[in-house]
Amino acid sequence: MTTELTDTHRVIRPSILYFGTPVVLLTTENADGTFNVAPISSAWALGQHVVLGLGSESQTVRNLAERPDVVINLASPDLWEQVESLAPLTGADPVPESKRAVYRHEPDKFAAAGLTPRASDLVRPPRIAQCPLQLEARSTALTPGGEGHFQSVECEVVRVHADERIVVPGTHHIDPGVWSPLIYNFRHYHGLAPQLGHGFRSETAKAASRDSLGGRPSGARHARSR
Repeated sequence: MTTELTDTHRVIRPSILYFGTPVVLLTTENADGTFNVAPISSAWALGQHVVLGLGSESQTVRNLAERPDVVINLASPDLWEQVESLAPLTGADPVPESKRAVYRHEPDKFAAAGLTPRASDLVRPPRIAQCPLQLEARSTALTPGGEGHFQSVECEVVRVHADERIVVPGTHHIDPGVWSPLIYNFRHYHGLAPQLGHGFRSETAKAASRDSLGGRPSGARHARSR
């Protein structure tokens, strides 16, 4: 049996390629000992490492080039307004010329966004209390790209803090039926849709099955993920 295919696609050139990526809030240390908060939507993890995509003129890049400590705070969908309130702010002073038409300097981004700092264990920048998942990390390499417009920053995660409500009881596993990241989808904010299934290497599938049978109420505040 053959299936007839028709051409349903066309060539486009989007201005940005944020095709559904998690939002993270980065906390880094400024030269004067204060701390910067920066929202980004270019981050991916491999093992115990996270790679960040940052604009070369950002205060975060300046900080990490001199002080490698960073906390990668993963925001949940209910934080989208706080994240958006940070979007037009920069910790850079003076504001880089390329940003002056859109951004303004803000020395205290925690207060500006209504976020609460919490002391970290192994790195100097604070965690963000409202974020359910917080990764203490240190940058190990900064690599320029995009003709100098951005930096790829490799980070080694040294400690993970998780809200106990998103952890499978008695384990070190994040419960994907409870935890949902804030997703930046072509400059729009989304949560996750209902779970479709799980991968064959999932270590939380049994817990998910137990929940579906009424063994443990999920108490989920966010949509299910895969």
